[in-house]
Amino acid sequence: MSIRVVVADDQELVRSGFSMILEAQADIEVVAEAGDGAEAVAAVQRHTPDVLLLDIRMPVMDGLEAARRVCGQSACKVVMLTTFDLDEYVYEALYAGASGFLLKDVRRDDLVHAVRVVAAGDSLLAPAVTRRLVADIVRRRREEATAEVTPDRLEVLTAREVETLRMLARGLSNAEIATTLFVSEHTVKTHVSNVLSKLGLRDRVQAVICAYETGLVVPGSSDDNGGP
Repeated sequence: MSIRVVVADDQELVRSGFSMILEAQADIEVVAEAGDGAEAVAAVQRHTPDVLLLDIRMPVMDGLEAARRVCGQSACKVVMLTTFDLDEYVYEALYAGASGFLLKDVRRDDLVHAVRVVAAGDSLLAPAVTRRLVADIVRRRREEATAEVTPDRLEVLTAREVETLRMLARGLSNAEIATTLFVSEHTVKTHVSNVLSKLGLRDRVQAVICAYETGLVVPGSSDDNGGP
């Protein structure tokens, strides 16, 4: 079954370029394009895609609001598009439920890989910049006193699930977690699923944010070095 994608960007050349790249893949189908945030939300409602590539800066309705609505109303995974690797809106986009972000100058192969990864239920956590973004989100929230550090929230998890969450926050893939814990990837998927379910989280990005907010992983510590 093909991965169904909606591409939303107010620049027609960007939309068509991304669509052409994705349509060239045998396992990906671009079901619609959108030129603004409102069109993107409507396209998701109409076509029920697996993935929405969504520009952050959009007319009529910005990408942040569109992401919030899509993530709140559907199971569609949202990947934000931006021209800046530290675009201030990326922070809010992750909180809105986006599964990650891509720079608009992304390489062809990386774009295709990103769509496949997100459609499979994973998140774009591998790049160091994404981990930095998550760490900065928590710093900002704590400075603004809008996020409470609630380590007790993790008490619903088993010791192995806590360890799995810690590794997710470091950006490890399921395969890397399996190798580290000496278990199968299937077992890791079960642990990840349990973590998300017990904590009421949408995806791995939200799990990483939770790990930072609860203090399980501290920005700048050895746990936050981006490697196994």
